[in-house]
Amino acid sequence: MILPWFIGIPFAAGLAAWLLGGWNARWARWLSLASLAVTLALGLVLWSEAPASISFVPGGPWLAELDLPWIPPLGIRFHLAADGLSLLLLLLTSVVAMVAVAASWTEIQDRVGFFHFNLLWTVAGIMGVFVALDLFLFYFFWELMLIPMYFLIAVWGHENRRYASIKFFLFTQVSGLLMLTAILGLVFVNHRSTGAFTFDYPELLGTPMAAGTAFWLMAGFFVAFAVKLPAVPVHTWLADAHTEAPTGGSVILAGLLLKTGAYGMMRFVVPLFPEAASRFAPVAMVLAVTAILYGALLAFAQTDAKRLVAYTSISHMGFVLLGIFAWNGLALQGAVVEIICHAMSTGALFVIVGVLQERLHTRDLRRMGGLWSTAPRLGGLALVFALASLGLPGFGNFVGEFLVLQGAYQVSIPAAVGAAAGLIGAVIYALWLIQLAFHGPNDQGWRPADLSRRETATMAAMMMVVLWLGLYPQPVLDAAGPALDRLREKTTLMAPPSPVRPEFVRRLSEAAPPWQGAEP
Repeated sequence: MILPWFIGIPFAAGLAAWLLGGWNARWARWLSLASLAVTLALGLVLWSEAPASISFVPGGPWLAELDLPWIPPLGIRFHLAADGLSLLLLLLTSVVAMVAVAASWTEIQDRVGFFHFNLLWTVAGIMGVFVALDLFLFYFFWELMLIPMYFLIAVWGHENRRYASIKFFLFTQVSGLLMLTAILGLVFVNHRSTGAFTFDYPELLGTPMAAGTAFWLMAGFFVAFAVKLPAVPVHTWLADAHTEAPTGGSVILAGLLLKTGAYGMMRFVVPLFPEAASRFAPVAMVLAVTAILYGALLAFAQTDAKRLVAYTSISHMGFVLLGIFAWNGLALQGAVVEIICHAMSTGALFVIVGVLQERLHTRDLRRMGGLWSTAPRLGGLALVFALASLGLPGFGNFVGEFLVLQGAYQVSIPAAVGAAAGLIGAVIYALWLIQLAFHGPNDQGWRPADLSRRETATMAAMMMVVLWLGLYPQPVLDAAGPALDRLREKTTLMAPPSPVRPEFVRRLSEAAPPWQGAEP
């Protein structure tokens, strides 16, 4: 019964923060922070009670599970479950959300209670996404996290917040409706073969269907998750949403919402439609390499610091997409590490840009310069996270990207080479950001205050995470490994452990085109 608390605590705390905010804004902030600390403690308790190496509990693959009837006539259940992969993402959600609250401490002064209500309800929806196994329940949480995120951008955003929030809403809603259509299609196909209606993920695994049908249903799921990832060419909402969102909103977007797209591909797209995913893998890997290179190029072209950091997310999440569709142990492990480290490093860069905007009232890199001498702690920590973002050895980002490249090399050498070229672009845009903001002449005479103790403590905690994963990632690999192996066992895409050409690549060349075999 521990899993409902991960969802219920942010729900209840969000309502309480809204009520308290009109009376005492400081209490709303502390209540939000305390509630997230409780969810983090619950995650650590679940970790401590798990078997060695987060292996499977006796009789099933889940560390914790709750399965109750919800709407029996339609086969809809309130089914929550967590394995090692879900547990890591629950812990990540709690940590990133605490950073978002801390980053908003002085920035948000208007309707503070309502701000934390929307932030905590977004977090509750994200946690629900990571543990929901009934596809109707999953869609419910998927939509739930988007509406308060819309308000975070539309109410507390910057100059063009209305445009950015509407664009974000349209992209996510249209893609969400496409996923709902695919869910219903899968349920009806399963009903035709079993005679029973069910939205339960374990029951839908292995549903027999024609190759064409599987491809189009898989495409519905893939597009919804690709929009959230985001993957090229459905990425255009991201930069506007990040640029106009408040700092806390940008941290949630980069650190958590993008990760729901990656999680959906791992948990649903490939296991539910292994044959279709096998045929689509080359296309997905091309999209991944395109995102890596294109995102790095766009980042380098920006003069707005926040847009620069936003476009780096497209490049980094391209590595995650590449690792997922390489679908071997190394690549999937690398994708999980990259998910966590991207949340920390890019989230920290958004906090730093928010600090600069709060003090300088501009994000224009052409007007900055020479800030290192006036704010050395800010400059030093910005350099640390820029080095993490470019994948310097010793940081977790390097571990994730290295594992992804090794796994991708076993599947497609050109894809691995193209992705590796993106690392060069990361070096350019990361050092370009540091050079423009913190070095060179201080023509504007900026003398901003350095980081406060609260801001320094927040940044230091995030730095410790990326250093820990860079120097000793084994606990995370042990936690995610059994869950990822279980997902691979549900498919026919498992690659052999040796560095030879994987079997599923041979099957790709022999498979029929995806449009053949569609049922009338």
